[in-house]
Amino acid sequence: MMAQISQRLESAAWLAPWVRLLKGENPREQVSAIVRGVGVPLLAFLLFLGVWDAAASRIQTSLGAVPGPAQVWEQALGLWLEHRQEREKAEAFYQRQEERNAKKLAQDPAADVKWRSYNGRPTYLDQIVTSLYTVFVGFSLAVLIAVPVGVVCGLSKTMYAAVNPLIQIFKPVSPLAWLPLVTMVVSAVYVTDDPLLEKSFVNSAITVTLCCMWPTLVNTIVGVSGLDKDLNNVSLVLRLSWMTKVRKVVLPFAVPMIFTGMRLSLGVGWMVLIAAEMLAQNPGLGKFVWDEFQNGSSNSLGRIMVAVFTIGIIGFALDRGMLAIQRRIAWDKTADIR
Repeated sequence: MMAQISQRLESAAWLAPWVRLLKGENPREQVSAIVRGVGVPLLAFLLFLGVWDAAASRIQTSLGAVPGPAQVWEQALGLWLEHRQEREKAEAFYQRQEERNAKKLAQDPAADVKWRSYNGRPTYLDQIVTSLYTVFVGFSLAVLIAVPVGVVCGLSKTMYAAVNPLIQIFKPVSPLAWLPLVTMVVSAVYVTDDPLLEKSFVNSAITVTLCCMWPTLVNTIVGVSGLDKDLNNVSLVLRLSWMTKVRKVVLPFAVPMIFTGMRLSLGVGWMVLIAAEMLAQNPGLGKFVWDEFQNGSSNSLGRIMVAVFTIGIIGFALDRGMLAIQRRIAWDKTADIR
């Protein structure tokens, strides 16, 4: 059991030197690896904070001086405090509603009681959750479209010749160009008195899909078209059906390239989302940044910088998560994937 845990820890590149150091394997080499992997990045980040702090007070804007690290941290704590206060208001609202309805039912068991949802403004953490949900919906739609189309194009030169011009035309299009078109189409098609999903969310998710599907599509085509000739000959000898060949031979071979494309797509989708939410007014991080910019208060710059760091940290975490899944699933376990 301990051996399995040790092997899993060593599979994580940044933990491996620590595990080996605890085992006593060449301490000098492991300490050197720890310094390179942890000490150097930490020192670089501290240097960045020092330069930022020194330069911030010297840059004056219409809203005052650019906030330094301490001011940004203060705004981050303020946003957390606002979230806690809003949650307390919601809890108090539901408690009052429950007490009122219980009292009403005690007086008249047949009374018609109403349960209302709390309609307070979304907090910063709520907006983070909205952005993550939106990007995952858009990314999932992109993968569901890109992988099947990529497999078909990778196996058929005729289909590739038909689809490739469309890829080259639409791949560079900015979300700022897609969003007005998406908004008009959704407004015309998605007409209902009781929408299951808000139009702003639908607009943002579809825009993310249109912008982030291309890396997965291209990498899937490349991975499938590079199928080893011996594997292809084996499928012919065994007379596998097309679907069986795709499921048993093509997809396992192309998984590393497909996941590389998905990883790139998720990164593109996260970047695109912020611009899409700004324009579509979907209540996520993009709208938060836009509202703070429009607000123009003395705290706005600090709050925008909190959002910038949040976007960057979440983007990094999403990339690491996809990388971990890729390493887990890809057949080439020895590949140095970064």
